[in-house]
Amino acid sequence: MSSSGSTYGDIHRYEPARESTAAAIAIVLLTIIEVVFVFLFTFGLISGWGLSDTGNMYLGAVLAVIFIDLAFILALYRKEFLPDVVIVKKRRRKWEDLYIREDEVDGTPFADGAWDHVKRAIYPYYKR
Repeated sequence: MSSSGSTYGDIHRYEPARESTAAAIAIVLLTIIEVVFVFLFTFGLISGWGLSDTGNMYLGAVLAVIFIDLAFILALYRKEFLPDVVIVKKRRRKWEDLYIREDEVDGTPFADGAWDHVKRAIYPYYKR
């Protein structure tokens, strides 16, 4: 996404939510189903269903249904009731992450000439 005139924090695209009635009814029904399964899971824990092998698998299946139902509720809510917003973010260049000044992007010379290279090879702390 290349935005030439956009600055940091500008809203690049904003599409309002659809807010359909069918989605609202579906969310209400899924929430009622969610409450029923949470009650069933809680009742199973209190009654000790998890002490047998089949009861333990049953409680695990009920818990899986609870999370899948919750995922559907959240997906419907995000799709139908939250606006689609794209905000422009400024991407920093890599040399900015290293706290290097712009004139030092290509690096600084290690030595002035060939003789300085020889001196530095012999004595590493030369001109530091």
